[in-house]
Amino acid sequence: MRLVVGLGNPGPEYEATRHNAGFWWVENLADAQGVALRNEPRFHGRAGRLREAGQECWLLLPQTFMNVSGRSVVALASFYKIEVDEILVVHDELDLPPGSARLKTGGGTAGHNGLKDIARHLGPDFWRLRIGIGHPGERAEVQNFVLRPPRKEEAALISEAIEKSLAVWPLIAAGEMEKAMHRLHTPDRP
Repeated sequence: MRLVVGLGNPGPEYEATRHNAGFWWVENLADAQGVALRNEPRFHGRAGRLREAGQECWLLLPQTFMNVSGRSVVALASFYKIEVDEILVVHDELDLPPGSARLKTGGGTAGHNGLKDIARHLGPDFWRLRIGIGHPGERAEVQNFVLRPPRKEEAALISEAIEKSLAVWPLIAAGEMEKAMHRLHTPDRP
């Protein structure tokens, strides 16, 4: 991976909302690696660089709001000549329960506006790390649901999913995506 993008919305009013699970993941990775995320106006986001497995990798938190995340991603990827299959986008996932995380490449956007905008700019073939936030049960409630903080028990499960998926970061960084998927998708044994 040469670019890891966490999706979310900027500003204190969105900081604790479910839609910012991608931000949380990248911020945790940056903290663990000692990477400072600085405002980078040319990339429309907060960005920082880390070295892992002998490679340079950018971390990016678009500050454009979710629905136009692609503008930020394409700005950084174009500038550094990063290919689509070298990009990992970390995002909240309604179709997974809190506590789960899944890694995949390509596919649809399942109505996720951040993914839609990135796919519109770059095509669908980027990697995705999906952090489960659950579903409100009613389609009409989705917008309100993602823009609210998770309940205490959900927040604990989301944090667990972030920790578990961060544990496979060394495999992702080394490009060992099959191993990363196997480890992440295999249930813990008692």
